[in-house]
Amino acid sequence: MKIKDGFLLKEIAGQWLLVQDNNTDPDKLRVLTLSSSAAMLWKEIEKGVSTVEDLACAILREYEIDYKRALKDSEDFVAQMREHNMLD
Repeated sequence: MKIKDGFLLKEIAGQWLLVQDNNTDPDKLRVLTLSSSAAMLWKEIEKGVSTVEDLACAILREYEIDYKRALKDSEDFVAQMREHNMLD
C-alpha cells in the first residue's frame, strides 16, 4: 500500500488532520481528523510500511494490546483510508 499524492498529515492545536493539498477547488477540500494512533499508522505508511501485519506490529510497539486486536485495528484503518481514496 502507498499513500496517494497530495495528502499531508498535520498536527494543529493537538489535533491530527489529514489534508488534501493538491485540490484547486476549495469547495471540495478534504480534511479528516485522526486519532493519535491513526496518525501513528499513517506515519508508518509514509515510512514505507506496506502490510497490515507490519502496521499491527507498529501498534504493538506503541500500545499494550494483543496481536489480534492490533491486526483488526490496522485492517480497519487501511479500509477507511481506501474508502476515502487515500491509499493505492
